[in-house]
Amino acid sequence: MSIEAVSTPDRDLLRPLRYVWRVPLLLLHIVLGVMLCGFILTWNRNAVMKNGREPFAHRMIRWWSTALMRIFGLRSVRFGQPLRDAALFVANHTSWIDIELLHSQRAACFVAKAEIASWPLVGWLAASGGTIFHRRGSNHSLAAVMQVMVDRLRQGRSVAVFPEGGTGHNGVLKVFHARIFQAALDADVPVQPVALRFARDGKRIVDAGFREHENFMQNFLRMLGGPSMDAEVHFLEPVPTNADGRRRMAELARERIAASLEDRA
Repeated sequence: MSIEAVSTPDRDLLRPLRYVWRVPLLLLHIVLGVMLCGFILTWNRNAVMKNGREPFAHRMIRWWSTALMRIFGLRSVRFGQPLRDAALFVANHTSWIDIELLHSQRAACFVAKAEIASWPLVGWLAASGGTIFHRRGSNHSLAAVMQVMVDRLRQGRSVAVFPEGGTGHNGVLKVFHARIFQAALDADVPVQPVALRFARDGKRIVDAGFREHENFMQNFLRMLGGPSMDAEVHFLEPVPTNADGRRRMAELARERIAASLEDRA
């Protein structure tokens, strides 16, 4: 497997110029996001897909996320087809941008760490989009989150999770936690693995997400000023449900995502 370990050269002379035009566009886009949440999502957050047709609120989420990624120089590219609502999407996780990347192709309720809920503006935007907040390390919180997931799935909404339980680094795909797959079994919905992959000229870029010891703001600014690249969303073959083997479901989902992340000759 060929992997490009570093996304940008040490001296990127065009980075200051990218900030000049991307920062104003980002500020304008945030204002549009506030208006979108205030006038559309707040009143339509429980809208569901009917007869395979997306509700208007979901299309707006996809449009906003796609445009946000373009501001960061990311071209969203889809491979395969997402399942119709309701489904449980499970994806690899390397960066905060993963949520927007998947949202650019399919609106879903994400499970995210509880700290995000307290972030100024970002927390409100996430909640308006249907995010389910989980306090890591708390079994009580996990039980409550699982019940909300089941309720959303039964109502016809798709839910997206990162089974690794946190972001990975340097292209390493961590073990998938099997318990999260129980929500799909309880709600009787299919599970579809999704591989999120950043690439340039066909080669995977493993440090587009968080680098080791890099915080959110450092990653945010690095990506905002970085050169353009492809952000790929690979919707893979659904995992067969097995009430007696959710561990096998987790392993199979991980295997399919790992295979899709590899560079092809």
